[in-house]
Amino acid sequence: MRILLPVAARRSSAFLQPRWGRRCCRPRRQSCASPGRQLLSTPIFYANGSPHIGHLYSALLADALQRHRELHERGGRFATGTDEHGLKIQTTAAAAGSLPQHFCDRVSAEFQELFTQAGISYTDFIRTTEPRHRRAVEHFWITLQDRDWLYQAKYEGWYCTAEETFLAASQVTERPDSQGCRHMVSLESGHQVHWTSEENYMFKLSEFQEPLLRSLQESRLTITPEPFYQQVLQWLKQDLPDLSVSRDRNRLQWGIPVPGDSTQTIYVWVDALVNYLTVVGYPDAHHDWWPAACHIVGKDILKFHAIYWPALLMAAGLDPPEQIFVHSHWTAQGQKMSKSLGNVVNPRACFQRYTVDGFRYFLLKQGVPERDCDYYDEKVIKLVNSELADVLGGLLNRCTASSLNPSGTYPRFSEACFPKDMGAQNRRGLGKASAEDYKLVSSVKELPLQVSHDFERFRIYKALESIIDCARQTNSFVQRHKPWKLSRDNPSQQQWLDTILHVTLECLRVYGLLLQPVIPATADKLLTRLGVGPSERSLRNLTFLSRFHDERCPFEGRNLGSDTGLLFPKLEKPKARIHGGL
Repeated sequence: MRILLPVAARRSSAFLQPRWGRRCCRPRRQSCASPGRQLLSTPIFYANGSPHIGHLYSALLADALQRHRELHERGGRFATGTDEHGLKIQTTAAAAGSLPQHFCDRVSAEFQELFTQAGISYTDFIRTTEPRHRRAVEHFWITLQDRDWLYQAKYEGWYCTAEETFLAASQVTERPDSQGCRHMVSLESGHQVHWTSEENYMFKLSEFQEPLLRSLQESRLTITPEPFYQQVLQWLKQDLPDLSVSRDRNRLQWGIPVPGDSTQTIYVWVDALVNYLTVVGYPDAHHDWWPAACHIVGKDILKFHAIYWPALLMAAGLDPPEQIFVHSHWTAQGQKMSKSLGNVVNPRACFQRYTVDGFRYFLLKQGVPERDCDYYDEKVIKLVNSELADVLGGLLNRCTASSLNPSGTYPRFSEACFPKDMGAQNRRGLGKASAEDYKLVSSVKELPLQVSHDFERFRIYKALESIIDCARQTNSFVQRHKPWKLSRDNPSQQQWLDTILHVTLECLRVYGLLLQPVIPATADKLLTRLGVGPSERSLRNLTFLSRFHDERCPFEGRNLGSDTGLLFPKLEKPKARIHGGL
């Protein structure tokens, strides 16, 4: 979906005197939303086909952020859904011999089923065909009209149905197709375009260039990561033409009619963007939530969310959303995924092959928002086996095995073996811990704050790197001291053996707590094995190695949970690529 960029028929600026200071929102000094209320949202996904890995990635990013927020006991809503209007859906449904509504019902159900299988913890799944959304869109349109931000004009240019956008002459070129016939196509996507001319409603976007710049520079709207913020600034330094925000109803029947004008259909992107207001109760009950919103979007729809949407909100008398988190795309073995290449990755097949948590972990660990990331089967196997099966699972298996921990309990910690003051240990010749051991304790103690810092800055992959780095340090700690060589018949050695296990289990408990947003089922299995109850899994008051800090440890001496087998069984090497319907 793309907003129409006018190629012609812009009104002269002499007739459009800037009215920003009089008509729109004041600079935000403080969010007017109620404390503790924040909306976290994915884009609503275009319902013209089955969900793919890109849709799943957007949803997983939002899900991990929402789960992390909940572990800190912060309230909020998490919304996702399907965008079900537009010319592309109208034509795709007709080609499939289906009514548009029936077609959307089927595709929307596929998204909901996938998200349920993936453990996406949304609180609202919005469909743009719902009555509540139509009411919100109509109210938003009337508000823009009443505030004099819309006008009618002739609009013409090259139109790309596949992308739902008008393109300027500089954005198209002539190319031959596979049969040698020459067509005009989009330079960026290669999709075919057609010349279109029609009378539409236009939105006076050109008046919002300076207000949008101020909004960014004053951090009333923040865009992360930094390269995408810079991209938006560059766009705002270029010409910002008015937008076509309706289509001739003879061309587009599958959409919301313009209130009071049965000859026009509200443009699909205006319709879609208003969903973020619909889910917080617009036009009646949104004040408690808006503008405390964080949108997670792909880089291909950044302009619509960072320029058009804030401008539309300002025109309607509302503040822009507070945050936009932007991510890049996934390729398959270095190639852009496409149906014609047959390399579109089927998420459900990936769940069957790698497990749900295994594929969640891969996407969130390997996905770097600033750049496109590559998927191939061997890469998933290598990462998941190395980090979940070996580093994490191997560590848990070692320290809960009956050979090392015959009592099946959380062993006792000995201050004599691991004094709080490493200097005193060296001076008095006490203790058995090394400098590397103290470094490990320091790293794990700081880990929750580091992980929260990375989550808040949309660097989930960095948070996971920190967790796995500490887990590797913990494995080195165990390997360094070789507890399997210590004798329980020797009181001194038994104390040190129990202390090694206690430190390791404490580290594992922290890793399990921090991994809950990313691999919830595996983290639950780990924490249950450690005997950590449901009420002890919050991150708000997380403690680590209490006995080392002269405090009581509530887990010491507690029985471990039942052994349910390997934390994460190793995956076999793939026999076939997981593309399309495989």
